[in-house]
Amino acid sequence: MDRPSTLRKKGRPLSFDREEALTKAMLLFWRHGYEATSLNELTTALGVKPPSIYSVFGDKKRLFLEAVAKYLSGPVTSESIIAEAVDGREAARGLLKAAAEGFTGQDTPAGCLLASSAISCSEGANDVREELASIRRRIEEQLLKKVRASVAAGQLPKDTAAEALASLTMAVIQGMSTLARDGAPRDKLLGMIDVAMLAWPAPLNSH
Repeated sequence: MDRPSTLRKKGRPLSFDREEALTKAMLLFWRHGYEATSLNELTTALGVKPPSIYSVFGDKKRLFLEAVAKYLSGPVTSESIIAEAVDGREAARGLLKAAAEGFTGQDTPAGCLLASSAISCSEGANDVREELASIRRRIEEQLLKKVRASVAAGQLPKDTAAEALASLTMAVIQGMSTLARDGAPRDKLLGMIDVAMLAWPAPLNSH
């Protein structure tokens, strides 16, 4: 029978905490982007040797994608904001508010991990860039579906430019990320929301 020590994957320290390591990696990628974050920086931040990263996460790309999944998870997600909103208009407002607050957290890097990593990807990391783009497209599609459902339910006018408004919301969120990374405070980003919402028609059930 093998000894317990021989059953451990090679390179992984006994004290290795996978979730803690993933959080540290997420913050590092969030701060520097995918390609600018070196393996040396990752091993230093995680306090492990390269074999530990390979044995636990496979490679840098898989570690990054797991970090992205962690970034997108939590009690409040884009999906939950959209699903719980009373209509597509309020779903967009909720996404914008969450972005303004999330991009300016006191204990996290400024901006959006998805946006900063996508911008910094070279042609050699097109597969990673496409992964990030597909995530953003999925969120936009969910918002568009909500807006169209609101139109069908009579909550928004029939001539509502659903596709354009969903795209506009995502574009404003991307812009917020850039502004936050440039040092814009939360109040400035929150102030953009009411202006962005002027593009939306008033809900038909408002009084």
